[in-house]
Amino acid sequence: MKVMVLRTITSLDVNKSPLELTELPVPIPENNEILVKVSVCGVCHTELDEIEGRTAPSKFPIIPGHQIVGRVEKTGSKTSRFNIGDRVGIAWIHSACGRCKYCRGGMENLCDDFKATGRDAHGGYGEYTTVPEAFAYAIPELFSDAEAAPLLCAGAIGYRSLRLANMHDHENIGLTGFGASAHLVLKMVKHLYPKAGIFVFSRTEQERAFARELGAQWAGDTSDSPPEKLHAVIDTTPAWKPVVEAMKHLVRGGRLVINAIRKEERDKEALLTLDYSRDLWMEKEIKSVANITRRDVEEFLPLAAEMRIRPEFEEYPLEQANRALLELKERKIRGAKVLSVSGSKGAR
Repeated sequence: MKVMVLRTITSLDVNKSPLELTELPVPIPENNEILVKVSVCGVCHTELDEIEGRTAPSKFPIIPGHQIVGRVEKTGSKTSRFNIGDRVGIAWIHSACGRCKYCRGGMENLCDDFKATGRDAHGGYGEYTTVPEAFAYAIPELFSDAEAAPLLCAGAIGYRSLRLANMHDHENIGLTGFGASAHLVLKMVKHLYPKAGIFVFSRTEQERAFARELGAQWAGDTSDSPPEKLHAVIDTTPAWKPVVEAMKHLVRGGRLVINAIRKEERDKEALLTLDYSRDLWMEKEIKSVANITRRDVEEFLPLAAEMRIRPEFEEYPLEQANRALLELKERKIRGAKVLSVSGSKGAR
Protein backbone atom coordinates (compact mmCIF):
# COMPACT_ATOMS: atom_id res chain seq x y z
CA MET A 1 0.00 0.00 0.00
CA LYS A 2 1.03 3.61 -0.61
CA VAL A 3 1.90 5.55 2.56
CA MET A 4 3.61 8.71 3.78
CA VAL A 5 5.96 7.89 6.67
CA LEU A 6 7.98 9.86 9.19
CA ARG A 7 11.38 8.29 9.82
CA THR A 8 12.87 10.70 12.36
CA ILE A 9 12.20 13.86 14.34
CA THR A 10 13.09 16.97 12.37
CA SER A 11 12.34 20.67 12.12
CA LEU A 12 10.03 21.92 9.42
CA ASP A 13 12.01 25.15 9.45
CA VAL A 14 14.94 23.14 8.07
CA ASN A 15 13.34 20.12 6.40
CA LYS A 16 10.38 21.09 4.23
CA SER A 17 9.58 17.46 3.31
CA PRO A 18 9.71 15.43 6.54
CA LEU A 19 7.41 12.68 5.24
CA GLU A 20 8.53 10.12 2.66
CA LEU A 21 6.23 8.51 0.10
CA THR A 22 6.83 4.75 0.14
CA GLU A 23 5.17 1.32 -0.04
CA LEU A 24 4.39 -0.92 2.94
CA PRO A 25 2.46 -4.21 3.27
CA VAL A 26 -1.25 -3.96 3.99
CA PRO A 27 -1.64 -4.60 7.75
CA ILE A 28 -3.46 -7.67 9.05
CA PRO A 29 -6.06 -6.96 11.76
CA GLU A 30 -5.75 -8.65 15.15
CA ASN A 31 -8.73 -10.55 16.57
CA ASN A 32 -10.28 -7.41 18.10
CA GLU A 33 -9.41 -5.10 15.21
CA ILE A 34 -10.86 -3.99 11.90
CA LEU A 35 -8.93 -3.22 8.72
CA VAL A 36 -10.00 0.10 7.22
CA LYS A 37 -9.45 1.22 3.65
CA VAL A 38 -8.73 4.91 4.15
CA SER A 39 -10.66 7.39 2.05
CA VAL A 40 -9.46 10.63 3.65
CA CYS A 41 -7.35 11.75 6.59
CA GLY A 42 -7.36 15.16 8.20
CA VAL A 43 -4.14 17.10 8.80
CA CYS A 44 -3.74 18.26 12.41
CA HIS A 45 -1.33 20.56 14.25
CA THR A 46 -0.47 17.53 16.37
CA GLU A 47 1.34 16.11 13.35
CA LEU A 48 3.66 19.12 13.57
CA ASP A 49 4.23 18.29 17.25
CA GLU A 50 5.09 14.70 16.31
CA ILE A 51 7.42 15.69 13.48
CA GLU A 52 9.25 18.29 15.56
CA GLY A 53 9.41 16.14 18.69
CA ARG A 54 7.07 17.91 21.11
CA THR A 55 5.07 14.69 21.36
CA ALA A 56 7.47 12.20 19.83
CA PRO A 57 6.28 8.97 18.17
CA SER A 58 7.03 5.83 20.16
CA LYS A 59 8.40 4.08 17.07
CA PHE A 60 9.87 4.81 13.65
CA PRO A 61 8.97 4.72 10.86
CA ILE A 62 5.47 5.85 11.74
CA ILE A 63 2.50 6.63 9.51
CA PRO A 64 0.94 9.83 10.92
CA GLY A 65 -2.71 10.86 10.80
CA HIS A 66 -5.57 10.51 13.26
CA GLN A 67 -8.64 12.04 11.58
CA ILE A 68 -9.44 9.01 9.45
CA VAL A 69 -12.54 8.15 7.46
CA GLY A 70 -12.81 4.96 5.43
CA ARG A 71 -14.60 1.67 4.84
CA VAL A 72 -14.21 -1.59 6.75
CA GLU A 73 -12.24 -3.94 4.50
CA LYS A 74 -11.77 -6.86 6.89
CA THR A 75 -12.79 -7.78 10.44
CA GLY A 76 -10.99 -9.72 13.17
CA SER A 77 -12.37 -12.95 14.55
CA LYS A 78 -13.62 -11.33 17.79
CA THR A 79 -15.31 -8.26 16.33
CA SER A 80 -19.07 -7.71 16.08
CA ARG A 81 -19.87 -3.97 15.87
CA PHE A 82 -19.06 -3.34 12.21
CA ASN A 83 -19.52 -5.18 8.94
CA ILE A 84 -17.41 -5.14 5.81
CA GLY A 85 -18.27 -2.02 3.81
CA ASP A 86 -19.38 0.06 6.81
CA ARG A 87 -18.11 3.63 6.88
CA VAL A 88 -16.14 4.36 10.04
CA GLY A 89 -13.99 7.04 11.59
CA ILE A 90 -10.83 6.72 13.66
CA ALA A 91 -9.72 9.44 16.06
CA TRP A 92 -6.61 10.33 18.12
CA ILE A 93 -7.39 7.75 20.81
CA HIS A 94 -6.29 4.44 19.31
CA SER A 95 -6.54 2.32 22.46
CA ALA A 96 -6.24 2.24 26.25
CA CYS A 97 -5.85 -0.51 28.84
CA GLY A 98 -9.55 -0.72 29.76
CA ARG A 99 -8.70 -1.81 33.33
CA CYS A 100 -7.31 1.17 35.26
CA LYS A 101 -9.43 3.58 37.32
CA TYR A 102 -9.34 6.15 34.52
CA CYS A 103 -10.62 3.71 31.90
CA ARG A 104 -13.29 2.37 34.25
CA GLY A 105 -14.39 5.94 34.95
CA GLY A 106 -14.67 6.90 31.27
CA MET A 107 -11.44 8.92 31.37
CA GLU A 108 -9.32 6.63 29.21
CA ASN A 109 -7.61 9.73 27.83
CA LEU A 110 -5.63 9.76 31.12
CA CYS A 111 -4.71 6.06 31.01
CA ASP A 112 -1.00 5.27 31.47
CA ASP A 113 -1.32 2.91 28.49
CA PHE A 114 -3.06 5.47 26.25
CA LYS A 115 -1.97 4.96 22.65
CA ALA A 116 -2.44 7.62 20.01
CA THR A 117 -3.30 6.99 16.38
CA GLY A 118 -0.47 8.13 14.13
CA ARG A 119 1.99 8.43 17.01
CA ASP A 120 2.00 5.10 18.87
CA ALA A 121 0.17 3.14 16.15
CA HIS A 122 0.12 3.67 12.39
CA GLY A 123 -2.42 6.23 11.26
CA GLY A 124 -4.23 7.42 8.17
CA TYR A 125 -1.56 8.86 5.88
CA GLY A 126 -1.78 5.62 3.96
CA GLU A 127 -4.22 3.47 2.04
CA TYR A 128 -5.04 1.06 4.89
CA THR A 129 -4.90 1.05 8.67
CA THR A 130 -6.11 -1.06 11.58
CA VAL A 131 -7.77 -0.10 14.86
CA PRO A 132 -9.43 -1.93 17.76
CA GLU A 133 -13.12 -2.10 16.90
CA ALA A 134 -14.06 -0.43 20.20
CA PHE A 135 -12.19 2.69 19.09
CA ALA A 136 -13.91 3.15 15.72
CA TYR A 137 -17.04 5.23 15.16
CA ALA A 138 -19.97 5.21 12.76
CA ILE A 139 -20.07 8.35 10.59
CA PRO A 140 -23.45 10.12 10.22
CA GLU A 141 -24.76 9.92 6.67
CA LEU A 142 -25.07 13.71 6.48
CA PHE A 143 -21.34 14.20 6.03
CA SER A 144 -19.05 13.51 3.12
CA ASP A 145 -15.81 11.75 3.99
CA ALA A 146 -13.83 15.01 3.75
CA GLU A 147 -16.35 16.86 5.93
CA ALA A 148 -16.31 14.10 8.55
CA ALA A 149 -12.51 13.91 8.93
CA PRO A 150 -12.04 17.20 10.84
CA LEU A 151 -14.91 16.30 13.14
CA LEU A 152 -12.94 13.35 14.54
CA CYS A 153 -10.26 15.53 16.14
CA ALA A 154 -10.71 19.24 15.58
CA GLY A 155 -14.42 18.86 16.25
CA ALA A 156 -14.30 16.30 19.06
CA ILE A 157 -11.48 18.03 20.96
CA GLY A 158 -13.27 21.34 20.46
CA TYR A 159 -16.40 19.77 21.91
CA ARG A 160 -14.43 18.53 24.92
CA SER A 161 -12.84 21.97 25.36
CA LEU A 162 -16.25 23.63 25.29
CA ARG A 163 -17.56 21.21 27.91
CA LEU A 164 -14.55 21.92 30.13
CA ALA A 165 -15.06 25.67 29.69
CA ASN A 166 -18.31 25.37 31.69
CA MET A 167 -19.97 27.81 29.31
CA HIS A 168 -23.49 29.24 29.72
CA ASP A 169 -25.73 31.26 27.45
CA HIS A 170 -25.48 35.08 27.71
CA GLU A 171 -21.79 34.70 28.62
CA ASN A 172 -18.75 35.75 26.57
CA ILE A 173 -16.25 33.26 25.21
CA GLY A 174 -12.87 33.93 23.64
CA LEU A 175 -11.21 31.73 21.02
CA THR A 176 -7.46 32.20 20.73
CA GLY A 177 -6.14 30.94 17.41
CA PHE A 178 -8.61 30.28 14.62
CA GLY A 179 -7.79 27.09 12.80
CA ALA A 180 -9.56 23.77 12.31
CA SER A 181 -10.77 23.31 15.89
CA ALA A 182 -11.68 26.90 16.78
CA HIS A 183 -13.81 27.48 13.69
CA LEU A 184 -15.88 24.42 14.64
CA VAL A 185 -16.14 25.58 18.27
CA LEU A 186 -17.51 28.90 17.02
CA LYS A 187 -20.23 27.02 15.15
CA MET A 188 -20.99 24.93 18.25
CA VAL A 189 -21.26 28.02 20.45
CA LYS A 190 -23.68 29.68 18.03
CA HIS A 191 -25.90 26.58 18.12
CA LEU A 192 -25.69 25.70 21.82
CA TYR A 193 -25.46 29.22 23.26
CA PRO A 194 -27.14 31.53 20.72
CA LYS A 195 -27.01 34.56 23.05
CA ALA A 196 -23.31 34.21 23.88
CA GLY A 197 -20.73 36.74 22.78
CA ILE A 198 -17.89 35.29 20.68
CA PHE A 199 -14.51 37.04 20.61
CA VAL A 200 -11.67 35.72 18.44
CA PHE A 201 -7.94 36.38 18.80
CA SER A 202 -5.67 35.61 15.86
CA ARG A 203 -2.33 36.76 14.49
CA THR A 204 -3.55 37.04 10.90
CA GLU A 205 -6.16 39.32 9.38
CA GLN A 206 -7.24 36.48 7.09
CA GLU A 207 -8.25 34.36 10.09
CA ARG A 208 -9.89 37.34 11.81
CA ALA A 209 -11.95 38.06 8.70
CA PHE A 210 -12.94 34.39 8.52
CA ALA A 211 -14.06 34.51 12.16
CA ARG A 212 -16.21 37.57 11.56
CA GLU A 213 -17.65 35.89 8.45
CA LEU A 214 -18.73 32.94 10.62
CA GLY A 215 -20.39 35.22 13.17
CA ALA A 216 -17.78 36.34 15.71
CA GLN A 217 -18.87 39.49 17.55
CA TRP A 218 -15.28 40.79 17.54
CA ALA A 219 -11.92 39.63 16.17
CA GLY A 220 -8.52 41.10 16.98
CA ASP A 221 -4.85 40.34 17.33
CA THR A 222 -3.65 38.08 20.14
CA SER A 223 -2.28 41.12 21.98
CA ASP A 224 -5.46 43.23 21.55
CA SER A 225 -7.97 43.79 24.34
CA PRO A 226 -11.57 42.79 23.58
CA PRO A 227 -14.33 45.32 24.20
CA GLU A 228 -15.82 43.13 26.96
CA LYS A 229 -14.47 40.80 29.64
CA LEU A 230 -14.70 37.07 28.95
CA HIS A 231 -16.17 34.28 31.06
CA ALA A 232 -14.11 31.62 29.28
CA VAL A 233 -11.31 31.38 26.75
CA ILE A 234 -10.29 28.36 24.69
CA ASP A 235 -6.69 28.56 23.52
CA THR A 236 -5.69 26.41 20.52
CA THR A 237 -2.29 27.94 19.83
CA PRO A 238 1.13 26.30 20.27
CA ALA A 239 2.53 29.43 22.00
CA TRP A 240 2.75 30.63 25.62
CA LYS A 241 2.05 34.34 25.11
CA PRO A 242 -1.69 33.80 24.36
CA VAL A 243 -2.04 32.11 27.76
CA VAL A 244 -0.82 35.24 29.53
CA GLU A 245 -2.94 37.52 27.36
CA ALA A 246 -6.08 35.41 27.86
CA MET A 247 -5.81 35.50 31.66
CA LYS A 248 -5.91 39.31 31.56
CA HIS A 249 -9.29 39.26 29.82
CA LEU A 250 -11.14 36.86 32.14
CA VAL A 251 -13.86 37.89 34.55
CA ARG A 252 -13.60 36.83 38.19
CA GLY A 253 -13.96 33.06 38.32
CA GLY A 254 -13.35 32.81 34.58
CA ARG A 255 -11.71 29.77 33.03
CA LEU A 256 -8.98 29.35 30.42
CA VAL A 257 -9.03 25.97 28.66
CA ILE A 258 -5.79 25.14 26.84
CA ASN A 259 -6.51 22.88 23.88
CA ALA A 260 -2.95 22.11 22.79
CA ILE A 261 -1.05 18.88 23.19
CA ARG A 262 2.21 20.77 23.72
CA LYS A 263 3.43 24.36 23.95
CA GLU A 264 6.50 25.42 22.03
CA GLU A 265 9.59 26.23 24.07
CA ARG A 266 10.70 29.29 22.14
CA ASP A 267 8.47 31.83 23.89
CA LYS A 268 8.15 30.30 27.36
CA GLU A 269 9.75 33.44 28.80
CA ALA A 270 6.33 35.03 28.16
CA LEU A 271 5.14 33.19 31.28
CA LEU A 272 7.41 35.42 33.36
CA THR A 273 4.99 38.27 32.70
CA LEU A 274 2.11 36.40 34.39
CA ASP A 275 1.08 38.58 37.32
CA TYR A 276 -0.70 36.83 40.17
CA SER A 277 -2.90 39.67 41.38
CA ARG A 278 -3.89 40.75 37.87
CA ASP A 279 -4.05 37.45 36.01
CA LEU A 280 -4.78 34.64 38.49
CA TRP A 281 -6.35 36.04 41.63
CA MET A 282 -10.13 36.06 42.11
CA GLU A 283 -10.42 32.32 41.44
CA LYS A 284 -9.54 32.35 37.78
CA GLU A 285 -8.78 28.87 36.48
CA ILE A 286 -6.48 27.27 33.92
CA LYS A 287 -7.56 23.86 32.63
CA SER A 288 -5.68 21.70 30.14
CA VAL A 289 -7.25 19.29 27.66
CA ALA A 290 -5.56 15.89 27.62
CA ASN A 291 -6.53 14.03 24.47
CA ILE A 292 -10.12 12.91 23.90
CA THR A 293 -12.24 10.06 25.20
CA ARG A 294 -14.48 7.79 23.20
CA ARG A 295 -17.42 9.55 24.82
CA ASP A 296 -16.34 12.85 23.24
CA VAL A 297 -16.41 11.39 19.74
CA GLU A 298 -19.56 9.34 20.28
CA GLU A 299 -21.48 12.36 21.61
CA PHE A 300 -20.09 14.91 19.21
CA LEU A 301 -20.69 13.16 15.87
CA PRO A 302 -24.51 12.96 16.23
CA LEU A 303 -24.52 16.48 17.71
CA ALA A 304 -22.61 17.74 14.68
CA ALA A 305 -25.19 16.10 12.43
CA GLU A 306 -28.03 17.63 14.44
CA MET A 307 -26.35 21.05 14.15
CA ARG A 308 -25.64 20.38 10.48
CA ILE A 309 -22.09 21.60 10.97
CA ARG A 310 -20.23 21.96 7.68
CA PRO A 311 -16.50 22.15 8.33
CA GLU A 312 -14.56 24.40 5.99
CA PHE A 313 -11.69 22.42 4.49
CA GLU A 314 -8.99 22.37 1.83
CA GLU A 315 -8.26 19.03 0.17
CA TYR A 316 -4.88 17.71 -0.98
CA PRO A 317 -3.77 14.42 -2.53
CA LEU A 318 -1.87 12.11 -0.17
CA GLU A 319 1.38 12.80 -2.02
CA GLN A 320 1.10 16.49 -1.05
CA ALA A 321 1.01 15.83 2.70
CA ASN A 322 4.26 17.75 3.18
CA ARG A 323 2.80 20.79 1.46
CA ALA A 324 -0.30 20.67 3.67
CA LEU A 325 1.83 20.40 6.79
CA LEU A 326 4.09 23.25 5.75
CA GLU A 327 1.09 25.50 5.07
CA LEU A 328 -0.27 24.58 8.50
CA LYS A 329 3.09 25.52 10.05
CA GLU A 330 3.03 28.83 8.18
CA ARG A 331 -0.56 29.53 9.31
CA LYS A 332 -1.94 29.37 5.76
CA ILE A 333 -5.24 28.11 7.07
CA ARG A 334 -8.90 28.41 6.25
CA GLY A 335 -10.74 25.83 8.28
CA ALA A 336 -9.22 22.34 8.12
CA LYS A 337 -6.85 20.51 5.78
CA VAL A 338 -7.72 17.02 4.50
CA LEU A 339 -5.71 14.47 2.51
CA SER A 340 -7.54 12.47 -0.15
CA VAL A 341 -6.09 8.99 0.11
CA SER A 342 -8.32 6.69 -1.93
CA GLY A 343 -11.04 9.10 -2.97
CA SER A 344 -13.31 11.31 -0.90
CA LYS A 345 -16.82 9.89 -1.04
CA GLY A 346 -19.98 9.92 1.03
CA ALA A 347 -23.26 11.73 1.48
CA ARG A 348 -23.47 15.50 1.37
